[in-house]
Amino acid sequence: MRDFYGTTLANGFMLGTAQYPSPAILADAFTQSGAAVATVSLRRESGADRAGQDFWAMIRDLGVHILPNTAGCHSVKEAVTTAHMAREVFGTKWIKLEVIGEEDTLQPDVFGLVEAARILSEDGFQVFPYTTEDLVVADRLLNAGCEVLMPWGAPIGTGLGLNNPYGLRAMRAHFPDVPLVIDAGIGLPSQAAQAMEMGFDAVLLNTAVAKAGDPVAMARAFAMAIEAGTLAATADPMEPRDMAAPSTPVIGKAFLS
Repeated sequence: MRDFYGTTLANGFMLGTAQYPSPAILADAFTQSGAAVATVSLRRESGADRAGQDFWAMIRDLGVHILPNTAGCHSVKEAVTTAHMAREVFGTKWIKLEVIGEEDTLQPDVFGLVEAARILSEDGFQVFPYTTEDLVVADRLLNAGCEVLMPWGAPIGTGLGLNNPYGLRAMRAHFPDVPLVIDAGIGLPSQAAQAMEMGFDAVLLNTAVAKAGDPVAMARAFAMAIEAGTLAATADPMEPRDMAAPSTPVIGKAFLS
């Protein structure tokens, strides 16, 4: 596995913690997934009754790396403020940076994203930016201090998979030494395997597991798919070809007249 800001993960599975039917199912899903990272959306909780503290404690007890995010933020100021709150709550420099620019597709505001990434990187954060597959934006994010890129596969929560395989392959080829994570839009284990086969370093998903009829079984299915995709990528797979090629040798074959 490639390092993420100096941290080597056990595998390429990053799993979200929202929308599960119950805390117990969430915990069981993480156990079955073997996910190396849990993403957490920080919310402004009441200071009087310390709402949310039991949830934060449960997340810490999962024993995985915590990646807080700025989900739901629509401006640079809001994202930066949320990131600072997350650092205080979770005691980590990691932040998944989201600056949403379009309401229907939840597409990132790439201009605000680059600005927020620069501010947070200069303040010591280790930024995981949720972005598009645009190579120019990717380059701007790296120049802003990011050492990881998280292009979307498809709009958040759609389950459409990898909408632009060409663009994602181009990003992988253009930034061979940068850790790349497919973030958002994954709906099936086969789509996660495809991402790993393309050479991506990790897949981040939430809805596909949390909203499944059996989240625990689906978490296990994704774990197996990500492992299979990772093994396939490192096994030097064959290149596609236009013409058929016999798998059984014809040398020495008897010819009947």
